[in-house]
Amino acid sequence: MTSPPADSIRPFRLAIPQGDLDDLHERLDRTRWPDELPGAGWAYGVPAGYLRDLVRYWRHAYDWRAAEARLNAWPQFTTTVDGAHIHFAHVRSPEPDATPLVLTHGWPGSIAEFLDVVGPLTDPAAHGGDPADAFHVVVPSIPGFGLSGPTTRTGWEAVRVADAWAELMRRLGYERFGTQGGDWGAVISRELGRAHPDRVIGVHLNLLPGAQALTEPTAGELAELGPEERERTLVSWRRWEAWSREGAGYAMLHSTRPQTLAYALTDSPVGQLAWIVEKFREWTDSQELPEEAVDRDQLLTNVMLYWLTGTAGSSARIYYERAHATGRATAPAEPSTAPTALALFPAELHMALRHKADRTDNIVRWTEFDRGGHFAAMEEPDLLVGDVRAFFRQLREKDVD
Repeated sequence: MTSPPADSIRPFRLAIPQGDLDDLHERLDRTRWPDELPGAGWAYGVPAGYLRDLVRYWRHAYDWRAAEARLNAWPQFTTTVDGAHIHFAHVRSPEPDATPLVLTHGWPGSIAEFLDVVGPLTDPAAHGGDPADAFHVVVPSIPGFGLSGPTTRTGWEAVRVADAWAELMRRLGYERFGTQGGDWGAVISRELGRAHPDRVIGVHLNLLPGAQALTEPTAGELAELGPEERERTLVSWRRWEAWSREGAGYAMLHSTRPQTLAYALTDSPVGQLAWIVEKFREWTDSQELPEEAVDRDQLLTNVMLYWLTGTAGSSARIYYERAHATGRATAPAEPSTAPTALALFPAELHMALRHKADRTDNIVRWTEFDRGGHFAAMEEPDLLVGDVRAFFRQLREKDVD
């Protein structure tokens, strides 16, 4: 029997063996807990009391089979692009003239980020929207992440992923399409529009790479800005400086020694959980606990997609590959001509500045919200869906004019 060609589209259905779930439960039951300083709170990392409670819920209340069934409601497939195994969901709209749209997650996210937005995007009429705003949605897992499985070759950084997405969309019959993403998904989505402007209708981002204040602004720089942009620049710099001082340790490890880290996170589910949940606490629009911003079960489903696939280390490699890239990926970022929308959520660490964004991107829509953070699709799905719809409607109306 001959094997299907590498560029074939193969149906996929998520079916985790019960033995893998039993193994997880046994590991959770045998967790070896560290000590902690009294009264330290979150200052040294995830507090043991909080994590014990979350692990107890994971072990005894969380229902993976329900999450699996929810994910399997999406038609899913795999293919091979540029030597990498790629998993993706492809949810076609009932509206035949729907706009093709590829949604890209980041780290420590997964396709689970989009569980609450795919339905309203593909079938707006069923969710109180206008059928004209419908999308055919493609949700890939970045190579090295989740159901795409570990990468088997070096070099899979964001530029290469963007080219792979362009090829994936071509295979699906979409010569023209839109993109949306945050975190690494924003880097990939922007690069898609920059490198393939003839194919990308529009780029919708909830983070714009490099548009924050990366150095302390000088008095002269601030004097050139209006009052609101001046204050925003100062806030952006304070956030970036605080992250660089206190929050960048994970990125340094990912960028330098992802393999060493992989042993700990692949062997310990509690270690994997803590590594991810810390970021959901720090990057969401929450006061104390991540569950104030993100549903606990959805958060655990996201963690499960790392744990069950053993992709803690391979997902971290995207940082290493970017830090050690050569060729096109290291060239100075060229401006993007693709029509671009930026949805700004107030708790986003990488606080974009309009005067910087306009230098590098064709910003045609700039929306500031009063709530939400880094994981916009999980925290504020209605706001994100509404802005995506409005952006592509704006582009359609411009084409008609």
